Amino acid sequence: MRTSQGVEVADIFRQYGPVYRASHPMPIGHLRAMHAVEVCRTAALGGHVDKCDRCGHLEISYNSCRNRHCPKCQTLQKEKWIEARCEDLLPIQYFHVVFTVPSELNPLVIMNQRVMYNILFRSASETLVELSANPRHLGAQIGFFGILHTWGQNLMDHPHIHCVVTGGGLSADETHWVSSRKKFFLPVRVMSALFRGKFLDHLKRSFEAGDLIFPGGIRQLKDPQTFEGFRGQFYHKKWVVYCKPPFDGAEGVLQYLGRYTHRIALSNNRIVKGQDGKVSFQWRDYADGDKQKTMTLKADEFIRRFLLHVLPRRYVRIRHFGLLANRSRKKNLSLCRGLLGNCKTVTKEKDNPETWQEQLLRICEIDVTTCPVCKQGKMFTVESLLPSRCNSPPEQSR
Repeated sequence: MRTSQGVEVADIFRQYGPVYRASHPMPIGHLRAMHAVEVCRTAALGGHVDKCDRCGHLEISYNSCRNRHCPKCQTLQKEKWIEARCEDLLPIQYFHVVFTVPSELNPLVIMNQRVMYNILFRSASETLVELSANPRHLGAQIGFFGILHTWGQNLMDHPHIHCVVTGGGLSADETHWVSSRKKFFLPVRVMSALFRGKFLDHLKRSFEAGDLIFPGGIRQLKDPQTFEGFRGQFYHKKWVVYCKPPFDGAEGVLQYLGRYTHRIALSNNRIVKGQDGKVSFQWRDYADGDKQKTMTLKADEFIRRFLLHVLPRRYVRIRHFGLLANRSRKKNLSLCRGLLGNCKTVTKEKDNPETWQEQLLRICEIDVTTCPVCKQGKMFTVESLLPSRCNSPPEQSR
């Protein structure tokens, strides 16, 4: 284990993962995520040796795992995605809307992640589209994208969707732009009630279609009458939907994107220490005035909580809707810019694709080709390092 100033999730997985895997039944997706984090940027994945053409310095670089749950593999992916979204921004105000489900639903969500996350996306998107199209509220077709987060600061399950929404939209006949009121998008209470109704309706349909499973502690919900009683209680609970003040122009939107889009449950810099079978990490207690605190968990509980947020295989956690829907985004944005008097055009793809080094320099301003020792020479590859043979996820212990 590293010193307290350099402990990473990978270190915790390497030290305590074998015992955890031996004592906990785990789905293949969790095993793959753990393995990817453990071997990321190690000799197990291979790499290359670079040499400075001026001072002769040798530098070994190991390959990244590129797993979306890895704390070390998000920077370039995030920056590339943000750069692409810059082309979509219009000269308007944008709002930040968050949809959250009651915590009592969490056990059902954990056992049915793909189905329940889809219900969450569908209910939130339908709520925004329906209300904004209503002439009593806005009377326009808006554009937005949603980002699924499944965690709270304490690493417990807390599924919710962050939406970045245009402050206005196209009129029904697509002849003019309809702006929302300044600093006000849609009434929160109306959004909350509609979201609740849509979510519970989709939940009922999923149950009737046999899409849900009820293992372990929720087995009693398999009975239709019991499930209906369980579902019915949520009509009387508070569903948290809130709309934050509008972003401070395009820069505010981009700052938000940088913080939220490719965030994972816990970054390495939040870990304080990991020793004696325990892991301590920093978290913000929003219920106590947003105070920063330190939480200490047993290593197996830390691993359990981290793995709660491993998404189903190939699950899309960033989705676009309305004017920003993938199939018609370019056409819609071109029309909107014309109505708004903005002539910005989408950048065409270059004939010669950039290397990852060129992308890293242009987007992140990190030049990996410059010698880290003499600062003048250029690094060039002199040897490729093959991955080790034993580079497959450990099998589940029986």
